[in-house]
Amino acid sequence: MPSRRSILKSALTGLVTAPFVAPSIALAKAPFAAIQAPAFYRLKIGSAEVTALSDGTVALQLAKLYTNTSEQHAQSALKDAFLPESVPTSVNAFLVNTGERLVLIDAGTGAYLGPSLGKLVTNIEASGYKTDDIDDVVLTHIHTDHSGGLMSNGKPTFPNATLRVNEREAKFWLSPENAKAATGIVKQHFGEADQCVTPYVKAGQFETFGDNEAPVPGLGSILYAGHTPGHSAITVESEGQKIVFWGDITHGDILQFDEPGVAIEFDIDQNAAVAARDIAFKQAVAGKYLVAGAHIAFPGIGHVRKDSTNYDWLPINYT
Repeated sequence: MPSRRSILKSALTGLVTAPFVAPSIALAKAPFAAIQAPAFYRLKIGSAEVTALSDGTVALQLAKLYTNTSEQHAQSALKDAFLPESVPTSVNAFLVNTGERLVLIDAGTGAYLGPSLGKLVTNIEASGYKTDDIDDVVLTHIHTDHSGGLMSNGKPTFPNATLRVNEREAKFWLSPENAKAATGIVKQHFGEADQCVTPYVKAGQFETFGDNEAPVPGLGSILYAGHTPGHSAITVESEGQKIVFWGDITHGDILQFDEPGVAIEFDIDQNAAVAARDIAFKQAVAGKYLVAGAHIAFPGIGHVRKDSTNYDWLPINYT
């Protein structure tokens, strides 16, 4: 039987006599991938499944859009948070599976607001669902960045879904008289609302819900009018847990938490929007529930707490 010494000697001899082969070296430069992973994030609220979905981001000069403040002050606050002059601003939607219904909250921008957005359908499919699976689409409000994705190439994106909107919101945006009287960007929004919402009305797939009423069984709503006349948060509660889908209570997660009195040009009634934000913040702090914002950095889910200045946004730990 060979000794341990002879075995080691043979092994070492093989290492010494084995021919050297130089490792292959890749000389070509690798191209930039330039593609992010599919943007969805999933969590449970009791027995309900919630999936945050990104429609993409859009660069906005928020300092120029905020009101009740100066552009210089707003820009300084954003810069202190390491944000550029053109702030990458998320557009988020949320899918709720109650076990009985699959409900989409807000529908993204579709093809309306440029190539950096309009990614909602891709991310719905990446998350394991299909647009045909969706039973209901509930809008927090009818601005184009929430309703533009309802139509794709002239056809409903969600062919089996019933579209549900607060009745005040529907009366405002679907009124020919209001559309005729509107000016500027608001007039454009009326036209886009007609293009995206009216096909569901004509197809008999449109229903409204009252203030603070359930849009569908298993979900609730809270009227936070101001940003638009029927702007409503959507709520889900299950097994002692709660999440409130805010819609546009804030634009961004910096300035309006420290200074809730700051409004934005998109608010149809800025004073009412400020008042609604004050109520929403106080309720979120008192209730200690999760909130989900349409324009808070993806996935847009977190908590609100009081801090030394005013309020603070604490994003959910999703690592």
